[in-house]
Amino acid sequence: MMLIIVRRLSAAAGAALLCGAAALWTPAHADPPPASAGSTLDLDPIVITATRVPEASSDLPVSIDRIGREQIESGQLMVNLSEPLIGVPGVSAENRQNYAQDEQISVRGFGARSPFGVRGVRLYADGIPGTMPDGQGQFSNFDLGSADHIEVLRGPFSALYGNSSGGVISVFTEDAPAGQRLDATAEYGSLATQRYALKGLVGGPGGVNMVVDAVHFSIGGYRDHSAAERNTLNSKASWQLDEDSKITFVVNAFDSPEAQDPMGLTRAQLAIDPQQAGTGALAYNTRKSVQQEQLGTHYERTLGANDDLSAMIYGGARDVTQYLAIPEAVEAAPTHPGGVIGLGHGYGGVDVHVTDHRSLADTALQTTAGVSYDRLDEARRGYLNFSGGELGVQGALRLQEANQVYDLDQYLQMQWDPSSRWRAEAGVRNSVVDVSSNNHLAAPGTPVESGVRYGAVNPVAGLTYRAAPALDLYTSFGKGFETPTLDELAYRSTNGSLPGLNYALQPARSDNYEIGLKSSTSRMRATLAGFYIHTVDELAVQANAAGRAVYENIPETQRRGAEAELQSDWSHGLSSQVSYTYIQAMTLAPYVACLNVPCTPVVIGAGHRIPAVPAGSLYAGLTWQRQPHGLSVTLETVGRSQIYANDLNSQAAAGYWLLNLHGAIEQQLAHWRLNEGLRLENLANRSYVGTVIVNETNARYFEPDPGRSVYLMFTASRL
Repeated sequence: MMLIIVRRLSAAAGAALLCGAAALWTPAHADPPPASAGSTLDLDPIVITATRVPEASSDLPVSIDRIGREQIESGQLMVNLSEPLIGVPGVSAENRQNYAQDEQISVRGFGARSPFGVRGVRLYADGIPGTMPDGQGQFSNFDLGSADHIEVLRGPFSALYGNSSGGVISVFTEDAPAGQRLDATAEYGSLATQRYALKGLVGGPGGVNMVVDAVHFSIGGYRDHSAAERNTLNSKASWQLDEDSKITFVVNAFDSPEAQDPMGLTRAQLAIDPQQAGTGALAYNTRKSVQQEQLGTHYERTLGANDDLSAMIYGGARDVTQYLAIPEAVEAAPTHPGGVIGLGHGYGGVDVHVTDHRSLADTALQTTAGVSYDRLDEARRGYLNFSGGELGVQGALRLQEANQVYDLDQYLQMQWDPSSRWRAEAGVRNSVVDVSSNNHLAAPGTPVESGVRYGAVNPVAGLTYRAAPALDLYTSFGKGFETPTLDELAYRSTNGSLPGLNYALQPARSDNYEIGLKSSTSRMRATLAGFYIHTVDELAVQANAAGRAVYENIPETQRRGAEAELQSDWSHGLSSQVSYTYIQAMTLAPYVACLNVPCTPVVIGAGHRIPAVPAGSLYAGLTWQRQPHGLSVTLETVGRSQIYANDLNSQAAAGYWLLNLHGAIEQQLAHWRLNEGLRLENLANRSYVGTVIVNETNARYFEPDPGRSVYLMFTASRL
């Protein structure tokens, strides 16, 4: 039946189907008890991302999902964020099969245009931002092997996290249980995949708690020239200093010595051989290397009967070197920055907030006030990607810039419960983002130093009404903004005739509306949300050539759609999850762009779809668990409608559906716990394109995915 839904139902019919399923299930409990033993689902999860304090998700006027530890690890490789995010409505998380470019992640269409990394979505790991103050985010250092849970916030209240917050994805490292434990994991599978992990956990006396996880991952890759290697270390140590205060230290490191870049394929290349590397990838040995280290300290203190303090300070360094396939003849122009990019990032920041719990006229009032400061210092260098007659090596220096970005934000959020049926949430964030640049190789007469400052005051508000003991209705509104990143500011022209950063770009500004319902009982959780987002000055590619992309502000866009999710615990070890997303993301006014080589200006008309945003997405999973033998099996289907590859909507990747199966079995011995897992992906052996490179210069848009794949996982825990 699920396959019929993917292939034949219209988007509106699919949303109506899930809405009807939720409505027919009569609520029965005001406060649902925990799910039955053996269930992988948390049917009324406690979350903190929406309000910065623990709250039941059903009580909040926001769309938010919590993915628990068992869902993260059971039958999963724990390598990519696309694994745990696969069933979250409103989120598109796709594995590019290219570890030199990371995954393609967007929330309600925000971030879909990003050619690499993540933009438009805020990322956090244990409170430390993975998103820099310019809005560009990286999550390669996120460690799923030690994650306790992941929270995904969508909609208006994301704006309370500042610049570029079309959504918020937060990963939280687990706490060690009492005693000591050592976990050793080995994984093997298709595409020469290997993953080895060693994790130690100590829950000692005196409030001492420590987790250390070290991971090595390597893959040969589905396509030619797509091998990669990653090494990750994540550690968290906390101490209960006294009955009122706690301090936590987080240290992590990431090293990817070389991730080969197979690049995208044209439609003709895709038809001939989807496993081949793109034009120039082999000749120029396209690749990326990354090193990153960061640490953070989180201090929490109860200030009195009504007040709590939270303070986070963090710092880190990230070095990236990337080799591109820009032809030698193109780089010969004296103004060209070269085909090797070297980025040295030093970053850090602080966030302090106080939460006050009061009673106002015998009603509960909660107020959180805080301030945050984040800074990024970037040393950007460009080199030729050839030396003498040898290609794919670092040549002469062509670009040397020192760029700085900082933000200084203040935020206030209030929650008021005027009665047992009503809850009101409101907040505001004042953001200032300052960008400056110093060109060390500027030509005579060219300005050496330059800068720009962006600012916004973004209010949000929401209202929840408990219509029945287990049925909540809510509505919310918020304003958001998204500044240009340093990469989007980098060029004013594709031929270098206009030097300096593109300070003519303005931040995108959005009005975000949402309405929804939530229902949960002891065996069911259903959510339905409708949203409308109107954006002015959204950023899009104006021209793309010779390895340089020039961006522009386009007049108006809109995103409107619906998200539905139904989680059920059926007893006898059966549970299920179904989620569906329908979204129309399109332009509302025409604009002019130059997306092909040679440059031919074209008009992108009103009604064109925003690339890389599928109109319909479906996930359906059925899990069976047998206790006490620790056996778990999940059958899942995933469907996506077609996605456009460029703003002109002249090229698209076809929609697809997939069938996956994964399971695990666990044995409990006197001092050991053993776990064996099996994962089968794309059981029907479908040929499909999972992601596209938006507006790629030479029409090399397509990034194909592998056919049937098999993976084995083994974990031994010394208790």
